Amino acid sequence: MTESEDRLADLDEAYFDSASKRRVFDSALLREPTRVLQRRKPIVLSPQSSVTDAIRSMQGEHRGCVLITRDGTPGTPVVGIFTERDVLFRIVDRGRNPVTLPLSEVMTSEVERLHVSDPIASVLHMMSVGGFRHIPIVDSEERPAFVVSVRDVVQFLVESFQREVANWAGPGASFRSREGA
Repeated sequence: MTESEDRLADLDEAYFDSASKRRVFDSALLREPTRVLQRRKPIVLSPQSSVTDAIRSMQGEHRGCVLITRDGTPGTPVVGIFTERDVLFRIVDRGRNPVTLPLSEVMTSEVERLHVSDPIASVLHMMSVGGFRHIPIVDSEERPAFVVSVRDVVQFLVESFQREVANWAGPGASFRSREGA
């Protein structure tokens, strides 16, 4: 475990020990730091990795993006992001061969990111205004800490308001398939 992961674990422990009280949906909830959201270790590759490597990694981990660092390790700053949308619009739509195509040619290098201490409101703002589905969260040295997805934000809200969500039987409450919504 890296030093920044150790610090995050300590902060998590302190937060979740004090967060057992019932949450209220107000501006205080939106000021909570991004580190309270569900996190998974990000997939990190180098710019020289192939698009096929990225796609296989995303499929294997059920993720929608990979982060790119200079040397392909989490210990160096983020230099790019490659998402499932890039597969559709920069590769498939243009008839490019993902086997020989390096990520450096199709990744987004001007990476919008947030820091572990930034509030959840910043995540919501970036997703809403920027149209992002995945936001890289970095530490103070711009190294990847985790990625927040739309699903992570929804999961946080559902867990925060379990009773309200579980008891809601609004219009169209029967769901036939996962893709039906």
